[in-house]
Amino acid sequence: MHQERPNILLIMTDQQRFDSLGCYGSKAVPTPHLDRLAATGCLFENAYVPNTICTPSRASLMTGKTVPQHGVQRLYDNLSPAEVCFPRRLQERGYQTALFGKFHVSSRFSEAKERHPHDGFDIYEWCHDPALHHDSPFNAYSQWLQEQDPAFREAMIDRGRRTGPVPRDRHMTHWAAERTIDFITRRRTSQPFFCFMSLFDPHDPYDDGPEELLQIVDEGSLMPPAAVQEPLGDKPLAVQRASEAAYPERDAESKLLAMRRGYYASISLIDQEVGRVLQALDDSGCRDSTLVIFSSDHGDMLGDHRLLTKGGFFYDACSRVPLIMRWPQQPEAAGGRRRQQLVQTQDITATILAAAGYSSRELTAWMPDACPLFTGHGARTRRQEAVSCFRTNRSVRPEMHAVMIRDDRYKLSLYYYLDEGHPVDGELYDMDEDPGEVHNLWHHSQYCGIKHDLTVRLSSWWVQQLLCGETPGGSTTAESRKGAMPHDS
Repeated sequence: MHQERPNILLIMTDQQRFDSLGCYGSKAVPTPHLDRLAATGCLFENAYVPNTICTPSRASLMTGKTVPQHGVQRLYDNLSPAEVCFPRRLQERGYQTALFGKFHVSSRFSEAKERHPHDGFDIYEWCHDPALHHDSPFNAYSQWLQEQDPAFREAMIDRGRRTGPVPRDRHMTHWAAERTIDFITRRRTSQPFFCFMSLFDPHDPYDDGPEELLQIVDEGSLMPPAAVQEPLGDKPLAVQRASEAAYPERDAESKLLAMRRGYYASISLIDQEVGRVLQALDDSGCRDSTLVIFSSDHGDMLGDHRLLTKGGFFYDACSRVPLIMRWPQQPEAAGGRRRQQLVQTQDITATILAAAGYSSRELTAWMPDACPLFTGHGARTRRQEAVSCFRTNRSVRPEMHAVMIRDDRYKLSLYYYLDEGHPVDGELYDMDEDPGEVHNLWHHSQYCGIKHDLTVRLSSWWVQQLLCGETPGGSTTAESRKGAMPHDS
């Protein structure tokens, strides 16, 4: 195996379902560049996020820790200043590091005011959301718009998330690609680099993409929302309430079609811009020496199970994401491999640091639940279960804590209500026989043994997190008490 430290390019989208790319079976829009990345790299079929909203999931990516370990549980929590983000450790290995786009390990309000003291980026060109925080001194996208088209910037400030469609040459996805290409082209060739191209799309609102890309969407291949006729009565109380609050009451079919068209149009733009970045990597001569990673922080329900966007539910549309890696120097990450093993976001972190030369002992000390994904880069490369957590903001009632455990066959979700006296309820799915998660086995007596075994495993997992040491925890900004909801991320 080649021992040189690779360059590392991490491309992360926001709110992208696992089944939204051609290489994962989608036919809604062509995604040739990401499909080619998968065909020459390694595609992971079962990558699950540690939390189904942005902030906790991204905090896990940046620290390599589980949600209980880093303590960021809610949308507006702030990552403790004592935590060290992995780009800081790459700097210690001599990497030049750069961020172009979204960070979001803390509240957007906090990040608009100050950087995390250990974010680890030499170049920090931040933009949380293309429509927000244009007054932040860190908002490099806004500064770029001011140079390119001041009138459009003013219109975006005035209209916010109602700005759309956004022309391609003014779009945040295009900006992030431009800045990434410039960095690759002008990088210090005396150092390996780490570049984090972090996009906002295909996050809602779904009508902010270039209008011409709507014509690329094959409506005939857009699958209708799944499991919309299933009875809500056997669902957990939290899922029932989320459905009742979010699902369109009128013109549901046309509204959901518009959402899905806009969503996949954004994915088409992402693929095209990623293609430009990968071509720049080829042109720079460092393709073979670069580990490329593509993934997302969580998915999007898009009407499946009568639910929208994301939140306290763990259906695959929300908790499972694409994960593609290509590393020509590593045979396990080349040649179009497809791997079925369970993977979590923090495993990306461990893989990156292992590739940079950190030992399995160091990784275990920093991120004990994370698994480097390639042989020879850590003592453990396969996990037995994937766990995802969710907790409501304090302003949301009923306050609720939910957790999911997924093994090779079954998925168990438990819901705990903190202020209503409602009993614990949940869901159990046989993912082999029921991949659409339609038949909830929670109330079936013949599955009591499986429920018990998974609950015991989940309890054991939770105790292991506590035994890893006292977590610094995440402070919560005042904005979380103003009724903000998960879609505000």
